[in-house]
Amino acid sequence: MKRIHLSAILLLALLGGCGPQQPAAVKFQLTDVTGADFGKSLALTDHTGKPRTLADFQGKVVVIFFGFTQCPDVCPTTLAEMAKVVKELGADGAKVQVLFVSVDPERDTKELLKQYVTVINPTFLGLVGDAEATVRAAREFKVYVQKQPPKTPGGSYSVDHSAGTFILDQQGRLRLFAQYGVGAAALLGDIKTLLKQAS
Repeated sequence: MKRIHLSAILLLALLGGCGPQQPAAVKFQLTDVTGADFGKSLALTDHTGKPRTLADFQGKVVVIFFGFTQCPDVCPTTLAEMAKVVKELGADGAKVQVLFVSVDPERDTKELLKQYVTVINPTFLGLVGDAEATVRAAREFKVYVQKQPPKTPGGSYSVDHSAGTFILDQQGRLRLFAQYGVGAAALLGDIKTLLKQAS
């Protein structure tokens, strides 16, 4: 009986090793979405005109935020927080890639995106696509986007959008979701944890 029991344990151990490797359980400050069935792909063009997918950033922790350059508060605040995080990481900041995905391709040209993101941090990338690609990206990350008409005749329209930040580990797996306003300290702590997991 002992031999049969031992064989069963070994078989279960072998079968357990055949499935996809899941990251070890870690306690995060942000919302842990490890194993989520979304946020797995992104195909847009960066502000230099280069086509980009998530595969381009393998080996880095990737931080993704959806917004638009005429956003009055949420977008610049979030990017400024991430600039602080990257600076606080020191040399490890080179292992983090921040992507700002435009939800307003009608106005956000590559040139405007470049000016917008690089003034905050020269390593940040602005991503944009046509209307169809923008909708596809938003759906993949379950981001709400709704264009709002101008409040006054001849005024400029606005775009309502989800204000959360998505963080992928160095293997390209969606791991964390940060609600707007969570603060740079929580972002910094959890990104450090992801970087340690890969070392």
